[in-house]
Amino acid sequence: MEFFKIRRTIPFMRHALVFNVISLLTFIAAVFFLATKGLNFSIEFTGGTLMEVAYKQPAEVQKIREALERAGFKAEVQNFGSSRDVLIRMPVEKNQSTSALSQKVQEVLRAGNPDADVRRVEFVGPQVGAELAQYGALALLVTAIGIVIYLALRFEWKFGLAGIIANLHDVVIILGFFAFFQWEFSLPVLAAVLAILGYSVNESVVVFDRVRENFRKLRKADTVQVIDSSITGVISRTIITHGCTQAMATTMLIFGGAALHYFALALTIGILFGIYSSVLVAAPLLMWMKVTRAHFIKPPRKDRRDEHEGAVV
Repeated sequence: MEFFKIRRTIPFMRHALVFNVISLLTFIAAVFFLATKGLNFSIEFTGGTLMEVAYKQPAEVQKIREALERAGFKAEVQNFGSSRDVLIRMPVEKNQSTSALSQKVQEVLRAGNPDADVRRVEFVGPQVGAELAQYGALALLVTAIGIVIYLALRFEWKFGLAGIIANLHDVVIILGFFAFFQWEFSLPVLAAVLAILGYSVNESVVVFDRVRENFRKLRKADTVQVIDSSITGVISRTIITHGCTQAMATTMLIFGGAALHYFALALTIGILFGIYSSVLVAAPLLMWMKVTRAHFIKPPRKDRRDEHEGAVV
């Protein structure tokens, strides 16, 4: 489906060097902030206290969060299971036991609503958080390797290399934003990063597939013309797809509340840079790596009968 059709090929590759320089500078800046500031990990990674609180009536999460902030507690508050159950995550406090912390929190909650009932209090140690961070990094690594293998088998190894460079470019920039602004990096944000990695690959595959198709169709065109024609041909589809996805992410960002805020924010950044990387990073990399029509045209196989008859003669 197309909302519009561009009849004139847009010369994207004419500005490929500019696009790649912008990408490189952005990538270096993201790496710099990650190295100097680091990520602001949530208690899933750093450890802390987990409390489950039940109410007789639907809980007002925002008021609970504000009451805890006024009392001097830094806490993550969200509904858990139902509108009457609330999950509170709090970072580790120095020289404070879990029981004393839960008692103070319970007093604050009951001051606002006497029906507040603390059902469960658990302590998440830093060791568990370190394991989660390790497994998260391992998930990114395995996903990246899988993407390279998939693209290499479906297209050609140069496509796999270009695709993974462009997609990791998106991941590092998302992490760079979270490091620069010191936004909280939690498990939902990690899930958003992995989702963006797969989402960006999908867009790269669409562009790569059109490039392969045009290499076979446009026999008199060179590599630059083929890439420009391919990107122009999918631009309408790109706008529709990313526009719909961004509308969903924006809805979560505005109406999702604090629990989904950073998750939706990571998706928003990833979608915007996913468009850029798939079209203006991956495609120029194919040009720099000198992908040609020869990579897709298999040489004709000789007939074994002809070979045998030639040997007899």
